[in-house]
Amino acid sequence: MKKIITLILFIASLSLSNAQQIEYEKVFGGYKFTRNENTLSLGDLSNIVEDTPQAEDLIKKAKTTTVFTTILSFAGGGLIGWPIGEAIGGGDPNWALAGIGAGLVAVAIPLSSSAGKKAKEAVDIYNMSLEKQTNNFNPELNILASGNGLGLSLRF
Repeated sequence: MKKIITLILFIASLSLSNAQQIEYEKVFGGYKFTRNENTLSLGDLSNIVEDTPQAEDLIKKAKTTTVFTTILSFAGGGLIGWPIGEAIGGGDPNWALAGIGAGLVAVAIPLSSSAGKKAKEAVDIYNMSLEKQTNNFNPELNILASGNGLGLSLRF
């Protein structure tokens, strides 16, 4: 009797267990990705979605865009900050540098948005693949009777 109850509980746990989906929410400047209450970086997402080729490609593109955006933002911030620092220090600031820096930051903003959208799309693809996997998993438990006794049949 214990074996039968254990088997039924095992089958129930298999049918109810889903792979953990990745959740996201829109935040200022992009998206926040979480799984089991843990915040995920693009590197974490890359490791999680590696079994879904289309999602993995999008995450790689998002990571590349994010690196490029970071470089542009850093350079733009430096070019903006240099003349401001000179002005505070009493020197003769070159405001053209600040304009160039503002231009770099202005280019980086839509690129950052694009990277976030690619990551969001990758997560959507990954979550849909999980739903397809769990929808195809329907174990069947049958009770069989024969002249020799009763038995259980489990079909995946």
